Amino acid sequence: MNNMLPRILRFLLAGLAILIAGSALAQTPAAAPAAPTSEERIAALEAYINNTDPGKSLTGVAGPGHNAWMMTSAALVLFMTLPGLALFYGGLVRKKNVLSVLAQCLGITGLVTIMWWAFGYSLVFGSNYGSAFIGGSEYFFLKDVTSAPNTNYAYWVSQNVFSMYQMMFAIITPALIVGAIAERMKFSSILLFVTLWMVLVYFPLAHMVWGSNGFMNGVWNGDAVIPAIDFAGGTVVHMSSGWSALILCMILGPRLGFGKEKMAPHSMVLCMVGTGMLWVGWYGFNAGSAVAADGVAANAFMTTTLAAAVAAFVWGMIEKIFRGHASILGFCSGAVAGLVVITPAAGFVNSTGAVIIGVLAAVIPYIFVTKVKGMFGYDDALDTFGVHAVGGTMGALLTGFLATASVNSNLAGAPAVKNGLAGLVTNGGLWLAQLKAIGLTLVLSIVGTLILAYIVKAVIGLRPTAEVESQGLDITEHGEEGYIN
Repeated sequence: MNNMLPRILRFLLAGLAILIAGSALAQTPAAAPAAPTSEERIAALEAYINNTDPGKSLTGVAGPGHNAWMMTSAALVLFMTLPGLALFYGGLVRKKNVLSVLAQCLGITGLVTIMWWAFGYSLVFGSNYGSAFIGGSEYFFLKDVTSAPNTNYAYWVSQNVFSMYQMMFAIITPALIVGAIAERMKFSSILLFVTLWMVLVYFPLAHMVWGSNGFMNGVWNGDAVIPAIDFAGGTVVHMSSGWSALILCMILGPRLGFGKEKMAPHSMVLCMVGTGMLWVGWYGFNAGSAVAADGVAANAFMTTTLAAAVAAFVWGMIEKIFRGHASILGFCSGAVAGLVVITPAAGFVNSTGAVIIGVLAAVIPYIFVTKVKGMFGYDDALDTFGVHAVGGTMGALLTGFLATASVNSNLAGAPAVKNGLAGLVTNGGLWLAQLKAIGLTLVLSIVGTLILAYIVKAVIGLRPTAEVESQGLDITEHGEEGYIN
């Protein structure tokens, strides 16, 4: 027994030594990765300046300058809706309905934000469904959307900033529809329609055009079936909302007294203020769509300014020549039309292209607003169709004729070469791809709106009673008045 004790003790001590050694080994830190070399650091700095891939030394790090521009741009695009579009539309309706327009813009902003957080961002910019028509579920409830960049879309911009920037586009798009159906649709019906419309029309269309594996993303998806281009939303924003607005206003029917009573804007001052806010905010809309503070953004800033100013001037001069006066409404309509038409082209055309777009943006929408609407008799209350649908369609097509790789080298990048976009730009055939994108957008917007409008009409109805509409939507729908006499 006495001989066993030393053996047991030695065994226990040996086991303890093994445990201590193993623990020490487990706690030994892994060898730190080698620090970036001077060459790698310089390359990363050049990549930051040029908005290209930073390589391994700065992977997952957002660039402060690019981030700052995109946060500013997101604020500018929200500024377009609140208060820009709200005041622009609010000034154009009769004073008994001014608050209804403001409430619709505010309600849509909150509703779309919730949808974007829950699933909208993921359906547009996700990819795990493996579909060219809809995104994925990986970002539901903004899961894993952090301050690190999503390099599918930007090397130097935080994904949470990118997601908020794109959310502002999702907000303003359905808000544009309000202009065509102003003064005659129930607030609850608008919210239900927008909810369904975002799911059926906007989210799929935005993914097809801007998603990394999108069906029509000619710039970034080498497998795009339709190698079309849309810099900031000619198809996604203006065509979708404008054509949907036309269908919805036709299903609703005209306002009570339309064509018999005077329905002039109640405040051109508000309209002018709203137009100015839209113009300022549009720099975030267009120049921000470069998703960087780079040369492409600078070009978009320039072309946006030229097109808007030229269109505003030309529209006013057309009125002066044919009507004897240049109205504030004409200048405002021209400015917005110029902004709409340059939107899909802003980062792809040069200054001359922008001026051409500005002239056409005044002439063609002017004809639709002043002549075509009267010929067909539809009550597009605030000319959403004449400006946004017509302008967005025209802008998408003109982009096909005027885009040049000398302005934006991405038109000749590897994905564009693979899917044929680069060849189309060089050989002048891009307009055919643009026509295909226009056709698909038209089908989705028109058919989708027809289905959804009749669903909403069957479930809760579209219009208030004639008595409510006559009294005005401000007091009846929202219990307030815009002006106290």
